[in-house]
Amino acid sequence: MFSVNHQKFMEMDELSLQKVPYFFIVDFLTENVVIFKENEIEKSGLLIDFQNFSNTKKQEELQKNIEWKSFPETMENFKLGFDKVQKNIRLGNSYLVNYTRKTKIETNLTLEEIFYHSRAKYKVFYKDFFVFFSPETFVKIIDGKILTYPMKGTIDASLENAAEILKNDKKEKAEHYTVVDLLRNDLSMVADDVKVDQFQHIDFIKTKQKDLYAMSSEISGVLKPEFDGKVGSIMQQLLPAGSILGAPKPKTLEIILNAEGFDRGYYTGVCGWFDGKNVDSCVMIRFIEKEGKELYFKSGGGITHMSKLEDEYQEMKNKIYVPIH
Repeated sequence: MFSVNHQKFMEMDELSLQKVPYFFIVDFLTENVVIFKENEIEKSGLLIDFQNFSNTKKQEELQKNIEWKSFPETMENFKLGFDKVQKNIRLGNSYLVNYTRKTKIETNLTLEEIFYHSRAKYKVFYKDFFVFFSPETFVKIIDGKILTYPMKGTIDASLENAAEILKNDKKEKAEHYTVVDLLRNDLSMVADDVKVDQFQHIDFIKTKQKDLYAMSSEISGVLKPEFDGKVGSIMQQLLPAGSILGAPKPKTLEIILNAEGFDRGYYTGVCGWFDGKNVDSCVMIRFIEKEGKELYFKSGGGITHMSKLEDEYQEMKNKIYVPIH
């Protein structure tokens, strides 16, 4: 279905079967897979800060006033791809499409400073190439059990009754149901006894620009014997991640490639840490990339038949932030 870097996924399998710890990064289209054994991380220039693995050094407090400017495209420009997406949804080719944009930003922070001073569940800085601060887990594998926590739906936390509004918003709810359903199906490819353990859980996310609420659910299953210990094969089956693609997957991927008109690269790919036994991985969103001398922030959101152009344009802009306070 997707072009795949088979050999690298097999290499991941071999390492995980031998219980050798490593960190892996897979781009959006699963064309580039990079693997770093624990002793190779340091010299690769990779900085990682996960909940159960970190190679960061103690940092001084940030001594400067942060300058932060973004230059989002016009709504007219955003609308070109949005219309292509909506047309495909109306034709029944997809019922959820994650439409993303890239926005030029200017800041007096280096990518490394952004890495050190932003707060998020998952942070990675890669060789002056990109940095991300992601709130979204992809999958966790703990003692033969696989868990995923799809996150769909955000709202400005300063609104009155924001959490309630988010939970009951028809469009956000539909989007959330779709992603939960999609990921339940995805997990069923590699696991048995797949079930939704927690539905529409509300998380609070603090950022410099504004505070947000985000909605997530928890789905779990027991790895099938043929996937046990094979982290590469599991990733190969599950990627690209449903939450940042949409459904159904193959057709939606075509729509995205046509509508977006830029190469996502590692943005919305997945990276993770295998500690010799268990895996923690995340979706690479809230992503800033360096191209030449310019910095670009990549962001977007899920589009359904209920989506309104103005709201989606606003959501794409809302997500251009860095969680430093």
